[in-house]
Amino acid sequence: MLTEKLSDYFKLMRLHKPIGIFLLLWPTLWALWLAAGGVPPLKVLLVFVVGTVLMRSAGCAINDYADRDFDPHVARTKDRPVASGRVKPEEAVRLFVAVSLIAFGLLTTLRNEATILLAIPGALLAGSYPFMKRWIVIPQAYLGIAFSWGIPMTYAALRTAIPWGEVLLLMAANLCWVIAYDTQYAMADRDDDLRVGVKSSAIFFGRFDRLNIAILHGVSLLLLAELGRLTNCGMPFFVSLVVAAGIAVYQQWLIRNRDPQQCFRAFLNNNYFGAAIFLGLLLDTVSRS
Repeated sequence: MLTEKLSDYFKLMRLHKPIGIFLLLWPTLWALWLAAGGVPPLKVLLVFVVGTVLMRSAGCAINDYADRDFDPHVARTKDRPVASGRVKPEEAVRLFVAVSLIAFGLLTTLRNEATILLAIPGALLAGSYPFMKRWIVIPQAYLGIAFSWGIPMTYAALRTAIPWGEVLLLMAANLCWVIAYDTQYAMADRDDDLRVGVKSSAIFFGRFDRLNIAILHGVSLLLLAELGRLTNCGMPFFVSLVVAAGIAVYQQWLIRNRDPQQCFRAFLNNNYFGAAIFLGLLLDTVSRS
């Protein structure tokens, strides 16, 4: 039935689990506010918010295609549409292409050549990441680059020239954060990943997983603090970094015993980490007005 197929596509794009949308959206919103020096133009904001939802959805579709031989053997993923056979692998590829093209079409409405050109490697990163789990010992680093690619795109959309020093600083901060939270995610699946042969940072870090997560969170916050100094952010932004640090400490408490459910809970908790930093930027904007 059509309704059942649409439901399977909805689940294939993980629209029923929006955590991935938020984790991709927060750094995009950070970049929009920093690039605009406050509230960005409404059209640019809407294009990037909707584009984030679309590209995360496309990424989930191609991820399930790439993992079609692994997911049936992992307890948490065995019921996904492709793994369970409800959606054919080629359908997942077609959905990835279709949604990516819609996102690209939306981006062209900004009529900004630099942003459009930057979208091409962004799409390649999104489409190739799921296959990196076979080759790279820390595929989370590749994911971090993919999840950071919206940052230069936002600056290109709002500035006549991209301040690469500022952009690379924000990308590096986000890269560290992504590796940190996706390591928590991988810790929840570590036993299954070892059994099926998938590489992850949780496996690579081994018994030093918690230490590396703490270091990555710390470096991310230090880089954000330096960015705040360079861009003359006010006290609300720096207070938000302190709040985010407290959230990171709480996550360390959650994963102290490496219980898979608690590791996944810590991963979900990163939504508050990203939201706290955005709230700091928002309050900083209000304080200056």
